[in-house]
Amino acid sequence: MTRKDGRTNDQLRPVTIERGWSAHAEGSALVTFGGTKVLCTASFTNGVPRWLTGKGKGWVTAEYAMLPRATNSRNDRESIKGKVGGRTHEISRLIGRALRAVVDTKALGENTIVIDCDVLQADGGTRTAAITGAYVALADAIAWGREKKFIAQRSEVLRDSVAAVSVGIIDGEPMLDLAYVEDVRAETDMNVVVTGRGLFVEVQGTAEGAPFDKRELDQLLELGVNGCAELRSIQTTALEG
Repeated sequence: MTRKDGRTNDQLRPVTIERGWSAHAEGSALVTFGGTKVLCTASFTNGVPRWLTGKGKGWVTAEYAMLPRATNSRNDRESIKGKVGGRTHEISRLIGRALRAVVDTKALGENTIVIDCDVLQADGGTRTAAITGAYVALADAIAWGREKKFIAQRSEVLRDSVAAVSVGIIDGEPMLDLAYVEDVRAETDMNVVVTGRGLFVEVQGTAEGAPFDKRELDQLLELGVNGCAELRSIQTTALEG
């Protein structure tokens, strides 16, 4: 089946990762999944939250936000509304969990890395793009900490890589990396977070219309694992650049 943008069902949108996009952050990456663009910055601080002080472990956390005109119509900033929305909280926690899954916090030492993922333009898959770009920003922030001797030179802080991609069923067809026009029509919508070794960190799946069976679930997971393997290659190329 050929999709509206000409892709096959198992094909990612054009994906780019522009490493070092921010001149000020210890690590940064501008990640593009088709029409979705997310700026990921990693800020390194020597020290940890009070509840971790003296435990010999570091901390990695994330915050997610969308610019007011990232979508077709303008949305008010959450800072103006006076509270952070539930969706924002959920995605922030998801990104943090995904990154901590591949970090050895003891090897990080008593240091904190905060990842900010700001959606500049949204066309579906913002959370999966954020995770994929955040990993690159995180890797560079860790390298910065090692260079400044906040992290031991031989410490292996990153135990693996991590990437994420959306999958779904549209008109009965399993598809990889849904753009917005596909996402809103999906009978089943799923986000898959996978390490470089092919292990699952998180699977978020919902039947928006008819329930899905195990065969369809297996097809979606296979699409997700293969898509994340491609993303891993793109991350590696970016970090080697």
